[in-house]
Amino acid sequence: MSAQGDCEFLVQRARELVQQDLWAAKAWLITARSLYPTDFNIQYEMYTIERNAERTATAGRLLYDMFVNFPDQPVVWREISLITSALRNDSQDKQTQFLRSLFETLPGRVQCEMLLKVTEQCFNTLERSEMLLLLLRRFPETVVQHGVGLGEALLEAETIEEQESPVNCFRKLFVCDVLPLIINNHDVRLPANLLYKYLNKAAEFYINYVTRSTQIENQHQGAQETSDLMSPSKRSSQKYIIEGLTEKSSQIVDPWERLFKILNVVGARCEWQMDKGRRSYSDILHRMKDLCRYMNNFDSEAHAKYKNQVVYSTMLVFFKNAFQYVNSIQPSLFQGPNAPSQVPLVLLEDVANVYGDVEVDRNKHIHKKRKLAEGREKTMSSDDEDCSTKGRNRHIVVNKAELANSIEVLESFKLARESWELLCSLEFLDKEFTRICLAWKTDTWLWLRIFLNDVIIYQGQYKKAIASLHHLAALQGSLPQPPISGQGTLEHQRALIQLATCHFALGEYRMTCEKVLDLMCYMVLPIQDGGKSQEEPSKIKPKFRKGSDLKLLPCTSKAILPYCLHLMLACFKLRAFTDSRDDMALGHVIVLLQQEWPRGEALFLKAVSKICQQGNFQYENFFNYVTSTTRSPGASPRA
Repeated sequence: MSAQGDCEFLVQRARELVQQDLWAAKAWLITARSLYPTDFNIQYEMYTIERNAERTATAGRLLYDMFVNFPDQPVVWREISLITSALRNDSQDKQTQFLRSLFETLPGRVQCEMLLKVTEQCFNTLERSEMLLLLLRRFPETVVQHGVGLGEALLEAETIEEQESPVNCFRKLFVCDVLPLIINNHDVRLPANLLYKYLNKAAEFYINYVTRSTQIENQHQGAQETSDLMSPSKRSSQKYIIEGLTEKSSQIVDPWERLFKILNVVGARCEWQMDKGRRSYSDILHRMKDLCRYMNNFDSEAHAKYKNQVVYSTMLVFFKNAFQYVNSIQPSLFQGPNAPSQVPLVLLEDVANVYGDVEVDRNKHIHKKRKLAEGREKTMSSDDEDCSTKGRNRHIVVNKAELANSIEVLESFKLARESWELLCSLEFLDKEFTRICLAWKTDTWLWLRIFLNDVIIYQGQYKKAIASLHHLAALQGSLPQPPISGQGTLEHQRALIQLATCHFALGEYRMTCEKVLDLMCYMVLPIQDGGKSQEEPSKIKPKFRKGSDLKLLPCTSKAILPYCLHLMLACFKLRAFTDSRDDMALGHVIVLLQQEWPRGEALFLKAVSKICQQGNFQYENFFNYVTSTTRSPGASPRA
């Protein structure tokens, strides 16, 4: 019998004895290996017996021997591939845990060599990256040699694969897994420009991940039917999954915290002026404002370094707080139909003093609102004025019953607004910030446009706000229809009411009324509560001082309808009580005063007084529309 035949006989004999007498089978194989030490089949059979018996230590030694003595055998690499897959797998089944334990019995040098060789045999970029990442995590000393190369390979793969969104599998592995290993290893020498590049990639990824819309989320649930995706009951159990990754790998805990940690590490490596210890967003912004005051005193190298510090630090404070604000006033934009039962809010000019003395109102707005002959309005915009002090320290009223965390939300708005103003205040900051925004395509971010609209309204730049709101409408039209029921209608209502409030602030009363009437098409008449005022909840005293000129109002028919009527009343009031006679405007005022009767009784008496002075009054719809005031003991419309 030939040597090959002898080997096969011994192996076959051992296999026959495994079930009957394991120790006899092992004795046959030990004898066989002594006779034929270079035969692979004998070694592999010994390994198979120990593996099936789940003896990790013995199986590990035999695998190590095969790896050293038979490195070219495909069966060996198949076993190693199973083990490395178990290392990357989140499963906790018995077989996977055994394979992990088997790997742990191998010497560290062998583990490292195995992972490297398996990586070399991977042709799929994602799989190869995950294998190399496994190596870097287990053997930090390899980060110096392989870390930057892996990071660049992932960014290159992202470009080659033409990923449409920065939230993709390649960027996620780079930002969340590889980048922290690179920048936290001080043996890895990185030039400043590469650190800024990596910081930029990380910021773009995390911001897009956090602010991803529910619409984008649904697009990634390819295995589900569209009808299922639009079902709140179906969607509530779904989680955001990045294509190419598992569900667990797609979930990121505390993304903002991770991003600011990267900012701090990059800042330390670039020798920024950093404060020790944890700082609040307000502290960071205050420090950046101080740094800007001395920018011109630095040489060119220091100027470039601190410019990047101001831009990135302020920019991240801006995006973080802008997101916090929008997420609070319109949670469904990010959280879908299963968001907390909080109604969306919209920022508007406060017209709560609409029932006040008309003379006071006219004097207060005389610089913005004047009437031309033939009933046309002249629109003198606040944009035409010096806006350097415009919008400073304006107060925003919000009812705590409608926004429980109102203090935090208003603080977020303040920090985001001041960050935005700082980034736009100096040419070199504005230029760099604009460059980043163009690269990130922030002009397509619906949530950011909502925030910027509110900032512009806050600043009193109403013409600019109107243009921005039209841009928002165009942006909405270019996006796919949102899967959330009513989301598109909500955005349209928000734009209409803000357009109305901007036109009113400009003195463009005809346009104000047009927008209000357009909005009426979407209004659902609220059920009256036994004559109780519809704005009864708003009578809760705000903590802000009297004279607040902005308010966050619920974007619901119950809240918006009274506000619209206030706007129209304010428009007609200024026309009705001028020196010239305008019975139509005066009649409209009387009709509108009924909405919250008897709050406007004093103004109604003023209207009656004017009618008496005129001697007559002509309003053909008077008896059709005027009903509430006839019940007031203070005055009679037939006077």
